[in-house]
Amino acid sequence: MVAMSATASLFPVSSPKPHSGAKTSDKLGGEPGSVDVRGIKTKSVNSGGMQVKTNAQAPTEVNGSRSRVMNGFKTDDYSTSPAPRTFINQLPDWSMLLAAITTIFLAAEKQWMMLEWKTKRPDMIADMDPFGLGRIVQDGLVFRQNFSIRSYEIGADRSASIETLMNHLQETALNHVKSAGLLGDGFGSTPEMCKKNLFWVVTKMQVIVDRYPTWGDVVQVDTWVAPNGKNGMRRDWLLRDYKTGEILTRASSNWVMMNKETRRLSKIPDEVRGEIEHYFVDAPPVVEDDSRKLSKLDESTADYVRDGLIPRWSDLDVNQHVNNVKYIGWILESAPQVVEKYELARITLEYRRECRKDSVLKSLTSVLGGGDDDNGGIGDSGRVDCQHVLLFAGGGDGTPGGEIVKGRTQWRPKYEKQDGSADHFSAGNV
Repeated sequence: MVAMSATASLFPVSSPKPHSGAKTSDKLGGEPGSVDVRGIKTKSVNSGGMQVKTNAQAPTEVNGSRSRVMNGFKTDDYSTSPAPRTFINQLPDWSMLLAAITTIFLAAEKQWMMLEWKTKRPDMIADMDPFGLGRIVQDGLVFRQNFSIRSYEIGADRSASIETLMNHLQETALNHVKSAGLLGDGFGSTPEMCKKNLFWVVTKMQVIVDRYPTWGDVVQVDTWVAPNGKNGMRRDWLLRDYKTGEILTRASSNWVMMNKETRRLSKIPDEVRGEIEHYFVDAPPVVEDDSRKLSKLDESTADYVRDGLIPRWSDLDVNQHVNNVKYIGWILESAPQVVEKYELARITLEYRRECRKDSVLKSLTSVLGGGDDDNGGIGDSGRVDCQHVLLFAGGGDGTPGGEIVKGRTQWRPKYEKQDGSADHFSAGNV
């Protein structure tokens, strides 16, 4: 009964109607005509022969807050009284329900769009690479990876630099080895190569650029390997515009093995050949070999000379020599007049020696003429051919005057519209 009285003090309860013939009385044994715990009178209730006396007192003001005293306990209306139960505060949280409905709707819409794309463009779904990690395609023989051209990868003409494209080619080559499960502890070396202290070095690189991508473009790079003689390997690349499929760049390179300790070239061991020959593709190179012999170039015959080039720590790779992409930047440093007015259309590089830390180099460039024009200077076609060489100037372990890289480049006027003559090449022909 005490509990009932306490409950009644918190929630208003309407009194039952008096029985017929009953009278209200304040005496012992009488039934009250009404019960109102919010009143100020003392009531007596007789239930089953037991008399319970309840005292109800009007709320009093204590320091500006209302409080009441009941059965000797002082209670605070604001601290103990819960909010009244109404229809509004018993409703569910509509914001949570709305968020759940929105999530389900967006997921369903995404699935519907995927189904629609799969019907219209099955090739688009197959080429999706959401994380940019690349994957094996073409029956396990071709590696494909997508790259987005970043703002720090473009030059003054708002297009990607040749170094950017070369770095993407090199990255796909290493990821190809990794995805195939052949990456050992070295930089692109297989487990058997690591056991024998061998690593790959490039001896020749040929690149043709039909169009340079710009900031925000997504490019798709395909790469594969093929045998090259008895002790060499060839790696080819095709770089496309991801949206249109237009071929932007073609590249072909030759590689041999070098001993990490002796720094001498090595034959391909049978154990290593057994690891890689399953991934060889029987296909011609995407760039026809430029077998023209490069004439000797020195300071007396060069049109441009840039000396005092010193490798930095950031120019070295894990094999402790200068990365092959860095050589391109050094070669172009000696021909600023050509770089300002023209863009590189084709480059052929022959690597003769490796360059290591503390070496001092010089870059020489000679302008051969325009296209097939033998008169020198720029021909009627507006294209320029140049010859380059990178020499040791002293320091390090290179002999002064020794050739590091020899190359030939072909240039076209900037913003020249290309005819897309490279579109007939396709990874499907591999």
